[in-house]
Amino acid sequence: MSLKETVDALLQRAVDAGDVPGVVAIAADRDRILYEGAFGKRVIGQPAPMTLDTVGWIASMTKAITSAAAMQLVERGKLDLHSPVSRWLPRIETIRVLEGFDSADRPRMRAPSRPVTLAHLLTHTSGFSYEFWNESILKYQKATETPGIIECRNASLRTPLMFDPGERWAYGIGIDWAGRAIEAVSGKRLGDYLRENVLGPIGMNDTAFKISASMRARLAKIHHRTVDKALVAGDVELPQDPEFEMGGGGLYGTMVDYMKFVQMILNHGKAGGSQVLREQTVDLMSRNQTGPIRVGPLKTVMPLLTNDAEFFPGLEKHYTYGFQVSAERAPTGLPAGSLMWAGLANSFYWIDPSRKLGGVFLTQILPFADAGAFTPFLEFQAAVYRAAQ
Repeated sequence: MSLKETVDALLQRAVDAGDVPGVVAIAADRDRILYEGAFGKRVIGQPAPMTLDTVGWIASMTKAITSAAAMQLVERGKLDLHSPVSRWLPRIETIRVLEGFDSADRPRMRAPSRPVTLAHLLTHTSGFSYEFWNESILKYQKATETPGIIECRNASLRTPLMFDPGERWAYGIGIDWAGRAIEAVSGKRLGDYLRENVLGPIGMNDTAFKISASMRARLAKIHHRTVDKALVAGDVELPQDPEFEMGGGGLYGTMVDYMKFVQMILNHGKAGGSQVLREQTVDLMSRNQTGPIRVGPLKTVMPLLTNDAEFFPGLEKHYTYGFQVSAERAPTGLPAGSLMWAGLANSFYWIDPSRKLGGVFLTQILPFADAGAFTPFLEFQAAVYRAAQ
């Protein structure tokens, strides 16, 4: 069977089995689309079909875009990877390391042994974490009445470090702080900077923090599973007038748009007639920047939002200035050196610099790492690599 026949069949099967409410998948090389398809419904039980231009919450797929913007400002001499980020964000100097809790469950804090840098923020080695995967952060938020990150309130950024910067890898709010650094040096709100310098030049006109009327008309709702595993639509939506625009997870967009970003990376920073990033910058964003520090599994402490999660358990993985990078070939055929990440509502992407291939996959389900969504994504990726042999 052709790639189209194979992937059409597996995606339709996932919809028919109730594994996903609706799904969009696109694969491409640096110049052309190799596969695109959309199946199912934007909202289960309603007539609107999932289409290629369906808008979804891309969540942490935002991180790569914010990281690209930060690296663009490094190119322009406005930011620096290895200086203390307090140079632009003085308030980060007040963030402390959480050592534990006393007998009254009050947090015990200390000063970090070294300052946080932009490199730490972009590689998730700053010490910041997420409450979804860190029980101590969740306990701290409850003890101090600190709002969760998805509330997009300024106080949401005031969670402590879990370790001294540069010591370990922990997935967290570092890219949100990087977004604030972009705002500090550009004098623009993050969404405005992205639109003018990254999204606009790439042609990503259906991607934004604020859902426009046109986007809302094509919006897929986020679903969750009942006790009998059936999918039902919910009303989860990020604040549309947030105190800060969440550079780590706040964007809504289409997979057609996100594939343009993937192709920009595959084309060494070029998109149409624009050089969005220098070739040397894309090279930095494509190589291990954590040395021996590895990306580890994410263990849930909030099962309504996420399951335990890891790409290709057992394989060696590191982090770049924007992406997870694999050190070994994956069972799907994804080569070593490939870049990847995901969004909380079960959207996924990969970028393969060696084969010049990339893929994007969107459904809208919580919790993250839902087997019904993740399995067809891996099958899609495997089909692309079988076809490329």
